[in-house]
Amino acid sequence: MSESSASSRIKRLVNTYSGLVLMGAVGIPIGVIVGAICALFGRVLLAIGAFRDEHIVLLLPFLALMGLAIVFAYLTWGKGTDRGMSLVFDVGHGREDAISPRLVPLIMLSTWATHLFGGSAGREGVAVQIGATVSHWIGRRLPFREPGNTFLLIGMAAGFAGLFRTPLAATVFAIEVLVAGRMEYRALFPALTASLAASMSSGALGLEKFEVAVTASYALDLPGLGRLALLGIAFGMVGGAFAWCLAHAKTLAARLLPSPYIRVAVMGLALSAILFALWQGRYCGLGTNLISAALGDNGEASIMPWDWALKFVLTIATLAAGYQGGEVTPLFSIGASLGVVLAGILGMPVELCAALGYAAVFGSATNTLLAPIFIGCEVFGFSSLPTFFIVCVVAYLFNMDKSIYALQEHSRTR
Repeated sequence: MSESSASSRIKRLVNTYSGLVLMGAVGIPIGVIVGAICALFGRVLLAIGAFRDEHIVLLLPFLALMGLAIVFAYLTWGKGTDRGMSLVFDVGHGREDAISPRLVPLIMLSTWATHLFGGSAGREGVAVQIGATVSHWIGRRLPFREPGNTFLLIGMAAGFAGLFRTPLAATVFAIEVLVAGRMEYRALFPALTASLAASMSSGALGLEKFEVAVTASYALDLPGLGRLALLGIAFGMVGGAFAWCLAHAKTLAARLLPSPYIRVAVMGLALSAILFALWQGRYCGLGTNLISAALGDNGEASIMPWDWALKFVLTIATLAAGYQGGEVTPLFSIGASLGVVLAGILGMPVELCAALGYAAVFGSATNTLLAPIFIGCEVFGFSSLPTFFIVCVVAYLFNMDKSIYALQEHSRTR
């Protein structure tokens, strides 16, 4: 190698790594900002959920009316932000240039309203959209040559970590979710710094991390591995079915009720009646009540065999009607509840099966592989890494290649 070519190579390496360090440094203030917004969003949402549970009889009848207000707000001021994660994915794939900053207040307020009046929806998709919007807006105003979606991925990671305070899961989620089967490695380091900063920022502002230590031991012998594989197949099929049903429910609702006002009013009235009739709001909100019951000391007695299925259906109906919120926390509750049921059938530790379902159904519905493994470890402890790895890999293989993100692209077929 000549002296000039060696010098040129060294210069390229220096430029590459200095740029990487610089992007990592930029990720820190972005994470702090996004984490602070997520702390506000998350703490208000938890307070709203507690208030709703105490006054469910008074609030649930107004779900349809609030739906009309949400639709009006988006049609009047939204300017395409009602596309939510689809807009984020379009920007990530280069089909759109920007996300309007008005997405942040609109989605926060509409999600709070959905939860206040009893809709069955999540929160994590909202946080990811908030992070993506803020970070991409900042990135467009900085003199960097990074690909357009790098700042988007940094923000997605920060939003996930700011709300759930699981920075490792947030990092890998952001870099693997845009294209199934491909990792955006160039964004790995800045996404990690942003995730760590967001998690610490939201924690400093009082947003607590949900974590449960799973202490049940499990033998990884041949019968044990077989039962884990069966769990993975079940969780994978349920997560894939959720993604498929959500997409088709939205299409069907829009075809049968083309007017968004009529759609949200009719479906909102039906949801109010059904949610009240089913144990007066047991399936309203995030589903954290089901998660707590599944992972509690008496999970088998606290969870009913149909809890996971009803949460599955009512979350899809809420989102298809036009209400706002994410899907991830309901997916956690669906998986944890299903895990309790399968634990009894397979003769496995209830707490472990609930934890495995929590992670694996999320992974299969989002069509991600590493994120559910890491979230399982960050929430339930790294001592269960082998079981999370086995179940999440099998679930990923059996999810029928479906995703709740309609615009997720694929680098391979299964």
